[in-house]
Amino acid sequence: MPSRVVPEPILLDDATVAALLPPRPIRGHKGTFGKLLVLAGSVDYAGAALLVCTAAGRAGAGLVTLATPESLQPLFAAKVVEATTLSLPEDDVEEVDPEEALARILDHDHDALVVGPGLRPSLSMTELIRGLLAPDEDGEPSPAVLDAEALRSLATVDNWAADVAARCVLTPHVGEFLRLRAADGADSHKQGDLVFDDARRLAAVREAAREWGQVVVLKGARTVIADKEGRTAVSPFENPALASAGTGDVLSGTIGAMLAQGLGTFEAAQVGVYLHAMAGEAVRARIGDAGLLASDLPPELPLARKRLAALPGAGSATAAALAAATAAASKAPHGR
Repeated sequence: MPSRVVPEPILLDDATVAALLPPRPIRGHKGTFGKLLVLAGSVDYAGAALLVCTAAGRAGAGLVTLATPESLQPLFAAKVVEATTLSLPEDDVEEVDPEEALARILDHDHDALVVGPGLRPSLSMTELIRGLLAPDEDGEPSPAVLDAEALRSLATVDNWAADVAARCVLTPHVGEFLRLRAADGADSHKQGDLVFDDARRLAAVREAAREWGQVVVLKGARTVIADKEGRTAVSPFENPALASAGTGDVLSGTIGAMLAQGLGTFEAAQVGVYLHAMAGEAVRARIGDAGLLASDLPPELPLARKRLAALPGAGSATAAALAAATAAASKAPHGR
């Protein structure tokens, strides 16, 4: 058989990402711009949930809802001013009832999910996460960004990818990536240097994305994105100021907002990674390489988006994709 052609990596820049921006119709409303459901946070990591929700709103999501165990709902409701909350039934304090919680989430109207940041590890939470990603008898599950505890939960299950039916963006750091690969039976010692060796990072993420059938974002300097088709993209940014707790939660919220606004997983990952990096560069320009707080980033997201939206061709790739999808739908047979 002929060898498969490997597409050249996309080096992300302003023009490339600007073309992918989701549209903002002048007469749009909050439903137009996507409904994002966030499953995140716990008593010890309340900030993770707040950062995800704030980032999603700043990145343009029309409505953000935080799903949280019912015992924590009063705590979060007082903090997430712009977001709504969805209380999840519990078996015990801060222990969700997986079956009842899943039913409540599936009954909630949303376009995309962010799952994992700051969640309390437990068997019941793992069961809930797997249920959210499993095949749905009513159709394909909502697309999801998976981070932190969601990734750790999946890594406890051998051949975990076979049970994931949702279209996902996985956002691991190197340690989480290696744990997920170990669950596939891959030898972590053979993965090579995934911190400093850019060629190895690219190859490892491309291989994982193909095997898992998902979009994978390997975080770090020069973040790498890959999809199951072998397409890859590389962010050009290297910013030590972003090595600060909570910045990954902001990234999850930003990508989730792009999914909720209708972008595909590969496109949402590119736009989210790039806007997040632009926000980091703006903060770094003011304060230098140290001292950045994750909460510094969300206010910079709409400013970064505004800068890209002003470029010639902004939104052109997204508009072309929507037109093609509409044309294909109009030619499809009806009544089936």
